Order: sequence, then structure tokens, then C-alpha cells
Amino acid sequence: MFVNLWNPSVMSITRVKRPLSVFFLCFSLFLAGCGTNIGFPGVYRIDVEQGNIITPEMVEQLQQGMTRRQVRFILGTPLIEDTFNEDRWDYRYTLRNGTDTREENVLTVYFEGDELASVTGDMLPEWASPREAMDSDESFEVQN
Repeated sequence: MFVNLWNPSVMSITRVKRPLSVFFLCFSLFLAGCGTNIGFPGVYRIDVEQGNIITPEMVEQLQQGMTRRQVRFILGTPLIEDTFNEDRWDYRYTLRNGTDTREENVLTVYFEGDELASVTGDMLPEWASPREAMDSDESFEVQN
């Protein structure tokens, strides 16, 4: 069956359909590109835990002069072992629900040789004062 597009009754329908179809095409592309930002209502997002869970009880067990092996036994394997500074171990913990960060903890352990020298971070043992932690933190300047 042949439809005459020059027929005035058919032309009015195609004039309406074309802009609507272009609008819906652009709108669907917009929604597809922003799909992660909009989200679906009622969708449950699980809590995602990443890193080392460090409790205050674990931190209180740390003592100056402990060996690396003893610290690893108490805190577990560090999340980050700095390849440029072998005397620094970083323990990080993050709890997220979707894009919201609910909890974030950082603990950095410094060694001198094979013995624990200082601790910095969110939770500190009683023997590590915040002032000592600031003094032991190293800063580097980039020279051009």
C-alpha cells in the first residue's frame, strides 16, 4: 500500500511525529548518559567495606620498639606498603554506601630499622601524642 506524503492529512501527522520522535530520542540518550546520577527509587545499595578494619583495642596493643612481625600480627597486612619508604605502612579503611562515604579511618605506622617508632592517624595509642605524629610526618619538595 502506497501512502502519499503530499496529502495534507498525512503531512500534518508526520509533522507532529518527527519532532516528538526526535525529542524522545534525545531524552532517552540524556537519561542513558546520566543513569548513575539519577538512580532508581527504592533500589537498595549495599555497604562496601574496603581496607583494614582497625579497632581502638588493636591500636592500644601497639608499643614502641615492637618488631614489624608483631605489628603485622596485631594490625594485619598493611593495605599500602610504600615502595619508596620501606619504614612506613599505611592502613586505610573506608565504608561506603553507593556514593556516600559513611566512615573513613587512616592509620600510618613508622619504623626505624625493624622497630616501631611512631604512629599517626585517626586513632592513636596513649604513648603516641599528636605532636610527635606531626613531627615524624615527612614532607617533600619537588625541585625543578
